[in-house]
Amino acid sequence: MASYVLRRLLLMIPTLLGILLLNFVIVQAAPGGPIDQMMARFEGLSSNASTGLEGGGGDSVGGRGMRAAGIDDQLRQQLSREFGFDKPAWERFALMLRDYATFDLGDSLFRGRPVLDLILDRLPVSISLGLWTTLLVYLISIPLGIRKALRHGSAFDVWSSGVVIVGYAIPGFLFAILLIVVFAGGSYLNWFPLRGLTSTNFDELSLLGKVQDYFWHITLPVTASAIGSFATLTMLTKNSFLDEIHKQYVLTARAKGASERRVLYGHVFRNAMLIIIAGMPAALIGIFFTGSLLIEVIFSLNGLGLLGFEAVMQRDYPLIFGTLYLYTLIGLLLKLISDLTYVWVDPRIDFATREA
Repeated sequence: MASYVLRRLLLMIPTLLGILLLNFVIVQAAPGGPIDQMMARFEGLSSNASTGLEGGGGDSVGGRGMRAAGIDDQLRQQLSREFGFDKPAWERFALMLRDYATFDLGDSLFRGRPVLDLILDRLPVSISLGLWTTLLVYLISIPLGIRKALRHGSAFDVWSSGVVIVGYAIPGFLFAILLIVVFAGGSYLNWFPLRGLTSTNFDELSLLGKVQDYFWHITLPVTASAIGSFATLTMLTKNSFLDEIHKQYVLTARAKGASERRVLYGHVFRNAMLIIIAGMPAALIGIFFTGSLLIEVIFSLNGLGLLGFEAVMQRDYPLIFGTLYLYTLIGLLLKLISDLTYVWVDPRIDFATREA
């Protein structure tokens, strides 16, 4: 197993390089780079400042336009040199890889702060959404899937399947808007806050008050994030239990006089839960990084999803590639953890032997 883990860790290096290279080429080809974004800001400030000046004749206006064009060219060249965009693309990519090897993600072009600090500042919000959403989904979907398997074909199985499928079909952001309208002072009730993860007086609250305030704010965002995740896990749990219940070892255990509870939780549960438990890291990373952008925007939560979106819109290259690098690295590590979880749940699985 140690050799298998070592091989997987070594394979992460070319995988990271390939993903970073592909995205580097795509982002570089996109129009409107960071220099263009900065020039647009400078031009906007310049035009606003000039609105209070008296207008002159046509020749003077033309002269100012020629001088402005020259200043713009000089400013563009100065910005390119300052931020390293005067270097060839391959050289900038090589320098980026060198820095990333030591987890030096650089500084944001528009925020003036290290990328790693920005990510760490936004991380608690995304952890809150991802962790509680995953926990809620598993706590509801697994018991529901087991009950559906035991009552397969019954009225409960039919209507519960309809409910989870309808929930799966509703986009998370649309459900978030519905929750706001109903429970956050939109048109009906005003039970939950609309913005932020904590109240403005959070630091003044007692420990119990802080806990209550935190869960008061996180309830609606987590509910909106989880609504679309119940169907997949519930049906996966149900199908896994149905598959195990009809196997020969279950019939043998029943023939020996084992109780139904003993058969279900002593034999079936461990085998049926193999794929579900092992998939938890992948489910966490999916909810953690991909499912929170619109939820964060709607509930005004400054998380990683919103940070990445803003970086793309502003063409903030260090922030784009820094977040991409960490996301990819975490995703690859969680995939390895998923494989190791398989072995932990069922020692009969040996990836090292299979690869050999």
